[in-house]
Amino acid sequence: MPLKIATWNVNSILARLPTALKVFEAVGADIWCLQEIKCEDARFPRFEFEALGYNIETLGQKSYNGVAVLSKHRIEECVRGVPGLDHDQARYLECVIAAPGGPLRVASIYAPNGNPPDTDKFKLKLDFMAALNTHARDLLKLEERTILAGDYNVIPREVDCWDPRAWEGDALFKSESRGAYRTLVNFGYADAYMQTDAAAHKYTFWDYQAGAWAKDHGIRIDHLLLSPHAADRLGSVEIFKQARAMEKASDHVPVVAMFGE
Repeated sequence: MPLKIATWNVNSILARLPTALKVFEAVGADIWCLQEIKCEDARFPRFEFEALGYNIETLGQKSYNGVAVLSKHRIEECVRGVPGLDHDQARYLECVIAAPGGPLRVASIYAPNGNPPDTDKFKLKLDFMAALNTHARDLLKLEERTILAGDYNVIPREVDCWDPRAWEGDALFKSESRGAYRTLVNFGYADAYMQTDAAAHKYTFWDYQAGAWAKDHGIRIDHLLLSPHAADRLGSVEIFKQARAMEKASDHVPVVAMFGE
């Protein structure tokens, strides 16, 4: 049975609930990894998504950050927070899902932005990525289908942004950030988009400022990284760009991957 898995930085699930429900209906994913839900667990609109057939796990906090996993298959266990990293921000939720074909491990990840780079915000970004890398390497030892999905706040290649000169010195584009991302790939995780398309200048984020959407001044910072067992079953990847043109849109759009049996 095929599986469709999507990651999306929704930029406040409460502020964009009608839009989010329309996107969910249009995409039809079996599993969603959401970032920046921006609400405490008790305020997540569970009723509306349970009505669509989803089981829901959240790691929220008031007004900022927050991640969620929604699955049409049973969620069996969860890890809240990156193991080995001590901080008070809701940025990592890992769930084991009783999916067709055997257990599937997915993580919804909202990595720190890191700007300005000369502050503790950049240190948190690098500390987060270092802890994630250590944990991700340990997960490979389980030899499971594992998908590390989310907003990594990393632009992997120069052609993943509209103009590298505009991003020079930005935390998303600094060599340390890109190197930490490459480390995950070097461990054996496949960037789903790179495995199926890899075309230049396809983006997942357009800022609300300076007419970025109208000018197509975007960046690709939302990624699905796949363990070898997951990558073997990858069929296709779509950047659901239509979501950015909707009313009350998030500044990110979903990245949707289809997996075979």
